[in-house]
Amino acid sequence: MYPNTLTHLARANPFTSPLFTLHKVEEPTQGAPSHVEGKPRLAAAAVADSEVSCDFGSMKYYALCGFGGILSCGLTHTAIVPLDLVKCRLQVDPAKYKSIFNGFSVTLKEDGTRGLAKGWAPTFIGYSMQGLCKFGFYEVFKTVYSDMLGEENTYLWRTSLYLAASASAEFFADIALAPMEACKVRIQTQPGYANTLRECAPKMHAEEGLWAFYKGVVPLWMRQIPYTMMKFACFERTVEMLYKYVVPKPRSECSKSEQLVVTFVAGYIAGVFCAIVSHPADTVVSVLNKESGSTAIQVLKKLGPKGVWKGLVARIIMIGTLTALQWFIYDSVKVYFRLPRPPPPEMPESLKKKLGLAE
Repeated sequence: MYPNTLTHLARANPFTSPLFTLHKVEEPTQGAPSHVEGKPRLAAAAVADSEVSCDFGSMKYYALCGFGGILSCGLTHTAIVPLDLVKCRLQVDPAKYKSIFNGFSVTLKEDGTRGLAKGWAPTFIGYSMQGLCKFGFYEVFKTVYSDMLGEENTYLWRTSLYLAASASAEFFADIALAPMEACKVRIQTQPGYANTLRECAPKMHAEEGLWAFYKGVVPLWMRQIPYTMMKFACFERTVEMLYKYVVPKPRSECSKSEQLVVTFVAGYIAGVFCAIVSHPADTVVSVLNKESGSTAIQVLKKLGPKGVWKGLVARIIMIGTLTALQWFIYDSVKVYFRLPRPPPPEMPESLKKKLGLAE
């Protein structure tokens, strides 16, 4: 029996042409689960049932993917708080913070070493919640949209599918992130306003009400949705390209460690593009959360075409490393919990016959 579509989809990677080989999947043994909640079992795992801890597309699978997202986003964003702090200050006060190194120097002179950790608590909480929604919902929407498209269209339109699934997931992820992002930027860019989350959140609510925590959600969507679409689609395509043109042996013959190295490299490449695509909106978010009375349009006019690119080098370094580590941690969680990890996509047999590529 040949694998059906939903599995192909999860294995999908967009950057190059798909692999043109079909792998035969053994029929499940008697008594083995062949359906998940009444739906056909996804053959995406392409491994023996004994090697995975749950079915692809099961609630346990989505829950553990969400947990992987919490770790991958929460831990990595918290680890780079010092660089993020300097990047934000470069964006909102370029006259004072002239470069990355100057920004670190000025911050250390004024606030000491502890000053570099400002905003770590809202960063950890906010990005953990964002990671839960981003990765968990991505897996959900990927399956839902694949079901809607069908096997052949899932393969042919897999890049569009990844873009749509990641955009849908990020829409909800940013709603979860917005309150903590507002607190983080206020702590980092307004000296003397508040030093901790416990001080900042009540003060913001007392001064501006609930809107203070969500006024940046639209700029967040502007920044994060293009970023996430690039992050997932570029990553998937890069993985496919690496296995096809760079890695000297098929993925099935690579050890788990070798597969994780490919994951890290593909993540870093995707991160560079993510940083460039999302940087202007990131600058707007930083300035908007610093200036309580401003709107996104006013900030854009004030910054101008050149101003929105301030801090780009710092962001490329930060996001490249961040994205690589996120994908590495996320994939490591899948390995540790023995979740289905589908290989690169393959053309369905039915489509091969239509194209005259199979008898």
